[in-house]
Amino acid sequence: MRFLHTSDWHLGRTLHRVGLVDAQAAFLDHLVATAREERVDAVLVSGDIYDRAVPPLSAVELYDEALHRLAALGVPTLMISGNHDSPRRLGVGARLIERAGIHLRTDPAACATPVVLTDRHGDVAFYGLPYLEPALVRDEFAVETAGHAAVLGAAMDRVRADLATRPAGTRSVVLAHAFVTGGQPSDSERDITVGGASAVPAAVFRGVHYAALGHLHGCQTLTDRLRYSGSPLAYSFSEAGHRKSLWLIDLDAAGAVHAERVDCPLPRPLIHI
Repeated sequence: MRFLHTSDWHLGRTLHRVGLVDAQAAFLDHLVATAREERVDAVLVSGDIYDRAVPPLSAVELYDEALHRLAALGVPTLMISGNHDSPRRLGVGARLIERAGIHLRTDPAACATPVVLTDRHGDVAFYGLPYLEPALVRDEFAVETAGHAAVLGAAMDRVRADLATRPAGTRSVVLAHAFVTGGQPSDSERDITVGGASAVPAAVFRGVHYAALGHLHGCQTLTDRLRYSGSPLAYSFSEAGHRKSLWLIDLDAAGAVHAERVDCPLPRPLIHI
């Protein structure tokens, strides 16, 4: 199974009051072209599609165009909401557009309902965990402590329980939007600290073959199976040294991961003087 892992588009964002809509459009052109040229089986977008809950019209138009182009390629696309997105707004029409192969996961209650894709080696179950705001989802997951580790751990327990019911050999991929211990932040992520803690341990994701992470804007590898794609553009000068890229992931018959970085277009480099 071959797929692209991206996240943190932040459509509608500006950099020091300079509009980035043309640069974001160039990135989406690149994403669609890469999906076509690499003959991927799926595209994963791990949250923060928009920069704010009510995005500008230009951002909505970019998003709409990207989905139409991916659907026209026949490439299934899985997306989750991030902490910058409005889950309810992003999820409008989700059941309808799923018919076109665009799978939106914005409801925490549906985190253990996977999108199952099949290749010549069998099934791959893709689980979408939207950003879980602890205070808002603690009742859904029946946790005593309203913290990131507790709610994400409870969500992953549901994922593992569902995976245990599936045929032997089913491979698994999780999309999640979180700050995982060991990740390196930049100045452009919104603080998600709750009760003095924002990070969750990598062990939360045990039992799955790949975790496609979003939230941190630097592309980074925590383990072979646990990676951030980072944002496609630099959204602060702390990212001046970042190499912006997508992950091109191949998952073999046994669930082993082969990862390759595909560079994103660089419209204007940032430097410190």
